[in-house]
Amino acid sequence: MTRKKIALIGGGQIGGVLTQLIAQKELGDVILYDIVEDLPQGKALDIAEAAGVDLFDVSVKGTNDYKDIEGADLTIITAGLPRKPGMSRDDLLVTNANIMKTVAENVKTYAPNSIVIVISNPLDAMVTLFQKISGFPTYRVMGQSGVLDSSRFATFIAWELGVSVKNVNAIVLGGHGDTMVPLVRHANVNGIPVMELLERKYNDDQKAKEVMDAIVQRTKMAGGEIVKLLKTGSAFYSPAAAAIAMAKSILNNENRVLPTCAYLNGEYGIKGYYVGVPAVLGKNGVEKVIELSLNEEETALLNNSVNAVKSLVADMERLGF
Repeated sequence: MTRKKIALIGGGQIGGVLTQLIAQKELGDVILYDIVEDLPQGKALDIAEAAGVDLFDVSVKGTNDYKDIEGADLTIITAGLPRKPGMSRDDLLVTNANIMKTVAENVKTYAPNSIVIVISNPLDAMVTLFQKISGFPTYRVMGQSGVLDSSRFATFIAWELGVSVKNVNAIVLGGHGDTMVPLVRHANVNGIPVMELLERKYNDDQKAKEVMDAIVQRTKMAGGEIVKLLKTGSAFYSPAAAAIAMAKSILNNENRVLPTCAYLNGEYGIKGYYVGVPAVLGKNGVEKVIELSLNEEETALLNNSVNAVKSLVADMERLGF
C-alpha cells in the first residue's frame, strides 16, 4: 500500500516535533521544508536514525526546495516568526503574511490537491490568507488552535478536580487569542457537569465560580504563560500534538469531532470567516461543522471573539494582503 505523503512547512521547534510524531505513529512519509540551509536535513536525519529504536518504517527527509513537497496529501504549515520585543502587531502581521504568501503560492504549485492545516500565527489571519492565495476549497484549509486550547482547558480542569484528563470533555470556541471562548456550561467529566463537581468540592457556589473563572483565564493566557517561562521561545510540543490529532483524523478518515478553525458559511450566524468551532475531520478535510446550542451569554462571547477575527482580517487587508 502506498503511504501518504505529508509536507511540513517550517523546520522550527513545532516542525521538528511534528516530524518525530508523524514518524513514530507511521502516519506517512515526511518531507520537512525550511528556508534555512541544512536545518531540515539535519533534523530529519536525526529523527530518521531513530527508526531502529522506535521501529517505524516511513521515509523522513529534509529539504530547502519546495519542489520536494510535490504531490503531498497533507500539508502542515508552521512557518512564521514569533513576535519580538519592540515589534508591533502590524509588524508581525506583515512579516508573517509575506511568509504565508510565499508558502501558499508554492503549496498551490506543487501540492494542489493537499489538505492544509495552518498553525502559524496570527492564526485566524494566516488561515484566511492561505485560502485566499491558494484558492483551495475552504473545506481543505483549516487552522489548528481549538484542539490545543481545549486540551489546555481540560487539563486545568482535571488538575483542579483530581481526575483523569481522559474523562474530561471540554471545548473552546472562537479566535485564537484573548477573546477565545472556553464553554464552561458544556465542560463535563464523563457527563457530570464540571461546575456541579466544583460546587460539591467547595460546598460554595461562589467559590466554585471563582475557581472556574481562574481556569478560564488561565486557558486564555496559557500560551503567554509558557512564553514567559521559556523566555526564548513559545509552546511547541502541545501545538504539534494537537495538529497530529487533526492529521490522524484526516489521513485515517476517523471522522473525529475536533475544535477546528474552519470556514463558516452561515453556521452560528457567521458567514465568510474562519472561526474555531467543532468540526468533523475526515478524508476530505472539514466534512461538517457541528453547531452547538449556545445560550445568550455564550453567543455574545462568541460574537465578541468573531469581531476580533474580523478586525484582524481587516488589518491584514489594510496592509495589502
